[in-house]
Amino acid sequence: MSKQQIDAKGVLPKHAQLRAILVDMCTNQLAAGDALPSERQLCADHGVSRVTVREAIGQLVAEGLAVRVHGRGTFVAERAHRSELRLASFHEDMRRLGLKPGTVVLSVGRDTPSAAVAAGLELPDGRQAWRVRRLRLADGTPIAVDDAWYDSELLPDLDDVDFSASVYETLAARYGLPVDRAEQTVGAASASPEIATVLGIAKGSPVLAFDRIAYSGSRPVEHAYTWFRADRYKVHMTLSE
Repeated sequence: MSKQQIDAKGVLPKHAQLRAILVDMCTNQLAAGDALPSERQLCADHGVSRVTVREAIGQLVAEGLAVRVHGRGTFVAERAHRSELRLASFHEDMRRLGLKPGTVVLSVGRDTPSAAVAAGLELPDGRQAWRVRRLRLADGTPIAVDDAWYDSELLPDLDDVDFSASVYETLAARYGLPVDRAEQTVGAASASPEIATVLGIAKGSPVLAFDRIAYSGSRPVEHAYTWFRADRYKVHMTLSE
């Protein structure tokens, strides 16, 4: 492993130079779960102070490249899965990333939707809807919580569906409603106590919050809220003029 010295007269501050060295360790030299050198070792290897080391490591932790374990040290974080913004079910998205999708069904039943959900599904006042809550897994690791709503009259007997499989495939095969477009917003949020418990993360941890309405033709067939772990999931997009 490289023992590059910090250039005291360099343009970049010492902590920034050390951060670049540590980023290279995390992304090119070490695997997820491997330990980074101790603070004492980093000081000796790169000729810097403990303050500089702690500042550089703190930046890596904040960026999700490393995790601190009290009493044990600092370790390379699990790689975040990077998804492109495209119309696909969770199962399709995970398979495209080379991951095994999994689902734990938390609850299925009729419920009264919020005004936003009712408007998104174009439901008349007072109509109940199917509410399906699921924990989504990638290679067995909890990655997202999904809270999805469906028109109960448009999709009768939806509670008989296998929700551990792809709902989009079911909508197409069973109801003749293939999903062909969606409107989606993505924002940053903090995990609520409930979401944090299900995902196995600390309350208030950063999550990516998705609000998605899926359509079959001009008919809305799903209004879903999904919270992804920000340390396990990234969104990639290509922009063009």
